[in-house]
Amino acid sequence: MKLIGLTGGAGSGKSTVAEMFRGLGATIVDADEATHDVYAPGNPGFDAMVREFGTDYVRDGQIDRARLGELVFGDEDARRRLNSIVHPLVRMWMAARTIEAAENGAQVVIHDVPLLFENGLEPTYSDVVLVYAPQPIQIRRLVEGRGLGEDRARAIVATQMPIEEKRKRAHHVIDNSGSLDATREQVQKLWDEIAAVR
Repeated sequence: MKLIGLTGGAGSGKSTVAEMFRGLGATIVDADEATHDVYAPGNPGFDAMVREFGTDYVRDGQIDRARLGELVFGDEDARRRLNSIVHPLVRMWMAARTIEAAENGAQVVIHDVPLLFENGLEPTYSDVVLVYAPQPIQIRRLVEGRGLGEDRARAIVATQMPIEEKRKRAHHVIDNSGSLDATREQVQKLWDEIAAVR
């Protein structure tokens, strides 16, 4: 089984590319899905979050991710505390899904990890694929696609490693600044290369 890391920047289109790889036969293990799951009521992450941040960050019985996001984007200490709770639980969740995939005969498992480089996870993977879009396009997509204000979009991008630095560190780059067809063509070409090497 090949284990590939897929990453990008906010607004780069990583989820779109992950779905393209899924359509070609890859098993996708998504760190965002893991985060949602470990935050869910009844899971250890939920209880740890309430202990750390208090019930002000719970709405309708769930962690209020929007409110918590506002806190951690403006407070480095709060972000560090959040990450110390969430990251180990996410890694365990993703490891369990990867083991399940291997037991079910998956040939290629792709971990969709937004902060792969920021967390020093490159050694985990045989290949790291970056979904690239230049910073102005990232910001435009966050504003137009997610309805964020431009200042908020810039703040989100600023909390991540610069996309150009990620580009230098990746083994493969999918340039997602053009059309979907152009992106799909790059994904197919890379898949043919990755899937052929066993």
